[in-house]
Amino acid sequence: MERHDIAVTGLGLVTPAGIGVETNWETVCAGRPTAAIDESLADNPVRISSRVPGFDAAALLGARRAHRLDRFIQYALVAVHEALADAGLDATTWDAPRVGVVLGTAQGGQSTVERQYQVLVDEGASRVSPLLLPMQLPNMLAGQVAMECGARGPNLVVATACASGTTAVGVARDLLLLDRCDIVITGGSDAMVTPLIMAGFAQMGALSRRQDDPAAASRPFDADRDGFVGGEGAGILVLERLADARARSARVHARVAGYGASADAHHLSAPDPQGRGIEAAVRAALADAGAGPADVRHINAHGTSTPLNDRVEAAAIERVFPGGPLVTSTKGVTGHLLGAAGAVESIYTVLAIERGVVPPTANLSTLDPAVNLDVAALATEAKVDFALSHSMGFGGQNAVLAFQAA
Repeated sequence: MERHDIAVTGLGLVTPAGIGVETNWETVCAGRPTAAIDESLADNPVRISSRVPGFDAAALLGARRAHRLDRFIQYALVAVHEALADAGLDATTWDAPRVGVVLGTAQGGQSTVERQYQVLVDEGASRVSPLLLPMQLPNMLAGQVAMECGARGPNLVVATACASGTTAVGVARDLLLLDRCDIVITGGSDAMVTPLIMAGFAQMGALSRRQDDPAAASRPFDADRDGFVGGEGAGILVLERLADARARSARVHARVAGYGASADAHHLSAPDPQGRGIEAAVRAALADAGAGPADVRHINAHGTSTPLNDRVEAAAIERVFPGGPLVTSTKGVTGHLLGAAGAVESIYTVLAIERGVVPPTANLSTLDPAVNLDVAALATEAKVDFALSHSMGFGGQNAVLAFQAA
């Protein structure tokens, strides 16, 4: 089997751009920002966030079930149902021990922790919920997905900060290449828009403070950017070996052609100022795919809208791709989904290949003069045979996925 013969057969999305793949794609291609003032952050120095709109967990999952799940798991389960339906897979008939789950999250059930800590302070330890740990533990993301669909193969959660979703897809691909699984449910989910977490980001100076115009706050690669907007959501992909997908006449959205990862080994939160880590991950993904820079037609950049990240990432892209593929950052629409970002953006990259449209970078009005890239300000029709999705995270985590047309 060739290393690029891993098929993406199912996609599921729950993001600030909407619930479901089609709603997401329409919102992202229209370049409609989702950031708004968040009343749950009323006492925070920064009150902007991007929330999943109209998410009714009780209606989607059942009231009793929803009550026992943190939001980061709720989002994932809804996205998993969409992805499995899209893949045409029946969890009652598959070979369950050969079905794996590999998901990424940066934090786990943070909203549950904050609520139960307040119970501890206000009412005492005897009133803390016995569901605290099952709702909060990061590994329960994969555990709950496995229980939901009877997947009894390898069951993993990876945490590489804001690269978690991308790392998860890379690890899932490896399980298929190593013949540990026949199907892997992968991606990422996070629900970190809570008062404590957002206060921490604000104190670091990472968040946009454009509170007079929140819709314009997330503006990757723009000369006037001042920080990211926190978001939430989940992106789920179903992966199979290409031969297996074709044997059951499944639709193949794209192929996972390569994966690269690296560590900056530089700073706890700032990227290497020369972008050597993300450059190494890009080159590793290309080598893994047996491709070169000239093969890449599109890059979904990490593009957080922070002054440092965008400039560093742009410099790395310029060095690897002197010709310049069409670059976008969909965080202008969704905000930064943290541990789920890489998974969601991988799906947007797959859709760009499949549908021949590169989404715009919302709110890009004046390109930073230090960014010498071809950044899409409008949705652009393009034949994309090969594309990359970049992710970077605190601790110097870098991960890059290469996708190829089916």
